[in-house]
Amino acid sequence: MWLAIWTLAQPVCAQNTKYNVLFIAVDDMNDWIGPFGGYPGIKTPNIDKLAKKGVVFKKAYCSAPACNPSRASLLTGVRPSSSGVYHNNQPWRPVLKDAVTIPQYFTANGYEVKGAGKIFHNAFNDDASWPSYFDIPKSPEPPKAPVNGFAHFDWSPVNVQDEDMGDYKVVNEGIGFLNDKHEKPFFLAVGFTRPHLPWYVPQKYFDQYPLSSIQLPKTIANDLQDVPDAGVKIAKPKGDHRFIVEHKQWEKAVQGYLASITFADGQIGRLLDALEKSDYAKNTVIVFFGDHGWHLGEKEHWRKFALWEEASRVPFIVYAPGLSKANGVSERTVNLMDIYPTLTELCKLPAKKGVEGNSIVPLLENPALAWNHPSVTTHGLGNHAVRSEKYRYIRYQDGSEELYDHDTDPQEWKNLATDAKYASVKAELAKSLPKTDANDAPTVKEGKE
Repeated sequence: MWLAIWTLAQPVCAQNTKYNVLFIAVDDMNDWIGPFGGYPGIKTPNIDKLAKKGVVFKKAYCSAPACNPSRASLLTGVRPSSSGVYHNNQPWRPVLKDAVTIPQYFTANGYEVKGAGKIFHNAFNDDASWPSYFDIPKSPEPPKAPVNGFAHFDWSPVNVQDEDMGDYKVVNEGIGFLNDKHEKPFFLAVGFTRPHLPWYVPQKYFDQYPLSSIQLPKTIANDLQDVPDAGVKIAKPKGDHRFIVEHKQWEKAVQGYLASITFADGQIGRLLDALEKSDYAKNTVIVFFGDHGWHLGEKEHWRKFALWEEASRVPFIVYAPGLSKANGVSERTVNLMDIYPTLTELCKLPAKKGVEGNSIVPLLENPALAWNHPSVTTHGLGNHAVRSEKYRYIRYQDGSEELYDHDTDPQEWKNLATDAKYASVKAELAKSLPKTDANDAPTVKEGKE
């Protein structure tokens, strides 16, 4: 069983042995997985096992609630507010010509580096980052989009086997790499497409979530009445949410998302099993994360593209052999920007200058350690959210605000921003807002999702 936890009297790095890195990126996966408790009855046994092996960061957030800016920022160490890469249709490399990505930095420091699947945003993969790369095979789709008339905001079983799916083939590539002999330490990045839309996965995954058992997210009527116009504009309640409600698709959409998560979990399990059976299990750091969250009707919103909790909170688990605390759970606020400095410290590489993030190595050793680093998420020029352990503070470009107390209001139903007694709270949180807001990077027609 890959769950078996290997222990040593001293950390591996103390024995002058370089860690390998298994870097697992998952697309559009929110907190609806076992260790994060977002959906009761979710079936994610493999992610559950990984959580027991390493440290679960319960309050982890993306730097941007969209694939391209989230991935570009965590892989370069440059925040969206510093680069101007805020959206999916903004190529990142033209404005970050000199950026050294995580895989580039590991290559430069003597590592064997390979990528497979979705690591950067599909439209803007970076050839310079990969000495070896396996692209994402297309997954099967129904002959006609069953729900929405076009194959994107759509969900349906497909009459295929796991082996036919793109993510399965990506994992095969990762397994092959782990089965090979490597003379140098390696950095292996494997990116999963599901649960990104469309939610087309084999029937057996839908069967695990009968429609009669589906639980819808907790919502209240008129949830957006105390949200500023800027926030409502982002949510677009007259778009996806109206379609879902009018066509009675809410339960079916949730079913499709759950099925896609469980399919992804199975493929993640295959990869982790291969690592455990390989020669590298005892000396490989595992970093597992989702690139951003996902709404399924909370606050009358679907998809990512918002500054609320569901869009910005991400699954994040880190395992470092001989160092991280088994069954560790941290309630400290961390950000995907912290991955770069964490990996360089774990692997004893020279600290990368200019990286915007904080190494969380101390939290791997002691998940309850005192920590004062509120997490910042940015969506578009001048729009930011600051998340402390208790509050979420949002300030839009026009100066309008939202404030939520997560101790009493985890669903973010009551906006406290106009209540004078919270003025000092807002002022304190505002100290963490970015000091600069870079102008928008140039856009292209491709890459909107």
